[in-house]
Amino acid sequence: MLSEPKRLVFEIPSPLGGGLGWGQSGEEENVNVEQASPPPSLPPTGGGVHRVVCYQWGNDNAPRTVLCVHGLTRNGRDFDFLSRALVENYRVICPDMPGRGESDWLANPLGYNYPAYVADMGFIIKSLGLTQVDWVGTSMGGIIGMMMANAVPGLIRALVLNDIGCVLSAAGIKRIMSYPASKNPCPSRAEAEATMRERCATFGIREEAHWQHMFTYGLQEKNGCWRAAYDPAIMAAYSTDRDKEAAVADLDLWGLWEAVTKIPVLLIRGAESDLLSRETALAMQSRHPNLTLREIPGCGHAPALMEDSQIMMVKDWLLKR
Repeated sequence: MLSEPKRLVFEIPSPLGGGLGWGQSGEEENVNVEQASPPPSLPPTGGGVHRVVCYQWGNDNAPRTVLCVHGLTRNGRDFDFLSRALVENYRVICPDMPGRGESDWLANPLGYNYPAYVADMGFIIKSLGLTQVDWVGTSMGGIIGMMMANAVPGLIRALVLNDIGCVLSAAGIKRIMSYPASKNPCPSRAEAEATMRERCATFGIREEAHWQHMFTYGLQEKNGCWRAAYDPAIMAAYSTDRDKEAAVADLDLWGLWEAVTKIPVLLIRGAESDLLSRETALAMQSRHPNLTLREIPGCGHAPALMEDSQIMMVKDWLLKR
């Protein structure tokens, strides 16, 4: 079993969310495979092309491929523990979405939007020669998965939604939208770690080894200051002066659900989640013929999927599909 993933680098044209990026020629030539390395101290900015880094676990010829896509301010290394458990049966691909981890920061922050994320994932899937995948999506990664299910019917064979659903509560949205600019950067690593522990307390992390993993891949140092490993501008496409003045409301995503009902779904909910209510989770289950709902006690938004019990829940469900 691999202890470290291979590092895949995709050079992707940078339109602001136009198309799925599948009709272009020569994508495969833009894939560079390297051994994994620690996060860089300064992510580069992109111009007409931006680089998206993915981490591959397992073999190219594995019978199945699963994509694991992270939340708003997180990165692909969040799935290391889950990936190690899946490599016997899967090739696992975990991207750092643009502006996060080792991937490029965008020259135009308005490019941080969901249609653009779907386009990037389409480019990556096409470049890897994949026609069907399983998908594990935490928060933002789950929304991207639901959008991909609508854009490319039949692509996703099985879908794991980690604490994300068809109605996002205003309280959770407001809390999450406060992340990118708060306490970033910090003057010391110790303060940066303390900030991450506070911000990510709702993940339900109980093992110190998991916290240390989060710090290793979720913090970066520059000129003696420490910051979270993402571009603070990732919310630019959603934050205007008018938005700041307006009251945050619940977000309705039911329009994405019809296409998802054609796919087996494991819906994971943190029992204390302020983003996905139990009422919404039950409503999703009632409108889906093949949805398994699991609640994880002691977690809010969103379960870290690092503990053995959570990993086995996901693995067992995927392997039974």
